Amino acid sequence: MDEPIERPSEPMRCAIVVDVNLAAGKAANAAAVVALTIGKRHPELAGADLIDAGGDAHPGLIPIGIAVLVAETNELPGVRARALKGGIDIVDFPALGQQTTDYSEFGLRVRQTPGEELAYVAVGLYGTRKAVGKLIGKYSLLK
Repeated sequence: MDEPIERPSEPMRCAIVVDVNLAAGKAANAAAVVALTIGKRHPELAGADLIDAGGDAHPGLIPIGIAVLVAETNELPGVRARALKGGIDIVDFPALGQQTTDYSEFGLRVRQTPGEELAYVAVGLYGTRKAVGKLIGKYSLLK
């Protein structure tokens, strides 16, 4: 008999809040970078492979979905801080990351910047549906 699958005691939610002022390409980049990192941190989020009628397999997707929302630039540090305080797992994307294509340079710039001075282009959140919903309820979907 198969072992029972452990399920979280509460429904979970995943969301990414991006800077509303980003151009479409930069917003898509920020959401993709954050989503990939959330997936690395939480590989259990990927669902089972999907099998089509011909028997071909397609990689499993996240069954709970990921809302991609927008917030004003100055709100992102607060979203991050409240998420951390509330025990929500976060993946933040400092704006410095979109100012260079060199990851080492990006790391150097972050190390030279006090945490309270970092600006963000996106913040990813993963936690209980209730806790995440409370943080993101006022934000609208990225258009």
